[in-house]
Amino acid sequence: MDQPQHERPPARTVGVVTALLDRAVAWYQRRLSPRKGYSCAHRVAHGGDSCSQAVRRSLLDRGPLGAVLPSLGHLLACYRAVALLTPHQRVQGVCCCAGIPIPFAFGRRRA
Repeated sequence: MDQPQHERPPARTVGVVTALLDRAVAWYQRRLSPRKGYSCAHRVAHGGDSCSQAVRRSLLDRGPLGAVLPSLGHLLACYRAVALLTPHQRVQGVCCCAGIPIPFAFGRRRA
């Protein structure tokens, strides 16, 4: 008697732009993130995906344009998590988003 064949779902195809953006985020995760010296505040405070993993998931699920708002929402939640984790400290640095350095600062201003 033949065993039923379990078909694999078809491989999901993604567009060229989505694939390039996904590779860029994967490169960030492999090469830059381990060297920056701190973890994603959202993941530390709440568990779940890091910001970069959430961006990759959104890219693959929604495409580049559909991923913009969910990714920004996750980054905003990470910003709030920093305030939760460091209520009396000032945190500052540079976030490199798609190769664009974005300076940031969180916490209380020093007098």
